Amino acid sequence: MNKSSEKITLAGAAGRMEGLIDMPASAPRGIALVAHPHPLYGGTMDNKVAVTLMRTFVALGYVVARINFRGVGASEGVHDHGHGETDDMGLLHQYMIEKFPGLPVTLSGFSFGTYVQSQLGQRLAAAGTPAERLVLVGAAAGKWQMADIPADTILIHGENDDTIPLQAVLDWLRPQDVPVIVIPGADHFFHRKLGHIKSWVQALWRSGPAGQDVQKDASAED
Repeated sequence: MNKSSEKITLAGAAGRMEGLIDMPASAPRGIALVAHPHPLYGGTMDNKVAVTLMRTFVALGYVVARINFRGVGASEGVHDHGHGETDDMGLLHQYMIEKFPGLPVTLSGFSFGTYVQSQLGQRLAAAGTPAERLVLVGAAAGKWQMADIPADTILIHGENDDTIPLQAVLDWLRPQDVPVIVIPGADHFFHRKLGHIKSWVQALWRSGPAGQDVQKDASAED
């Protein structure tokens, strides 16, 4: 946890949810929600890829919120195969738009977290309040029933990912005609490749929907 992280506790359908909020150096230009990998395989909101995504969005000027999914850390309940986790991320979304009204919301996640965010993104779009953008790393295609995603989604995958093979991601994306950034030599957890995540998201954000200026920050850590 960063020294600047604010701890939050929310009331979810399965009980208490613990989370963290990280603020940018200046007034936030948007909200980013970050979802962590599979809880039954050790995934937490402090996962190194999730933390890299948090730092990336803080550098972009976003206020970032994360929660531990059900049964992780101080969050109550048991794993609900993505259904309850999507509901809980929806509650975090509601909490953040009430706490920071008027700001656009980006959904980001890693591995199992990409399934949750794709489902939430679909729900928000159907409700007429679509997310500003999705940023998905190690998309869980072939493992989970990923929802269709917008054409401007930023996808990053490791060439040597043996947990979610690149081919499964390409098979999922092909009918949607959405491109993916492939990091040569990267495994599922981007060992020694975390800086590529930050660099690519920052570079692609310049051509994003809002044309945001980017604050340079090379502090991604393996």
